[in-house]
Amino acid sequence: MPLGRLLLRTSTVNKMISRNSFVASKPDPSKPNMLRVGLAFGSTAFLWALLFKQHSTDVHEYKTRNGLQ
Repeated sequence: MPLGRLLLRTSTVNKMISRNSFVASKPDPSKPNMLRVGLAFGSTAFLWALLFKQHSTDVHEYKTRNGLQ
């Protein structure tokens, strides 16, 4: 039996024996996952608040070091 035919036969057998353990389904846009939405917006708001706090701390330190305050 040629190698090409053997490989073709084994791939056909593998497709018949194995099955897909994951089901692909599109998310329904009319019913959003509110937990994921809340986590996304919450983490974004937290990171922005952290950024503004760090910026004001840096500005205060800059003014103190340069004698502007």
